[in-house]
Amino acid sequence: MGRSGLFTLIRRALVAIGAGIAVAAAIRVRGSGGSPPQKGGWRELRGDDLR
Repeated sequence: MGRSGLFTLIRRALVAIGAGIAVAAAIRVRGSGGSPPQKGGWRELRGDDLR
C-alpha cells in the first residue's frame, strides 16, 4: 500500500464517519414521531395484580 493507498483509506474512513454522523443527526432531529401518551401510565398494583 503506497502513499496514495493510505490517503484513499483515510479519506474513505472520514467519509464513512461523516455519513454516520449525518444519519444519526437526521434520526435525532426527526425523532420518533408523535407525542407521548396523554392518558394511562403508571397505576398502583393491588391484590392479585402483584402476582
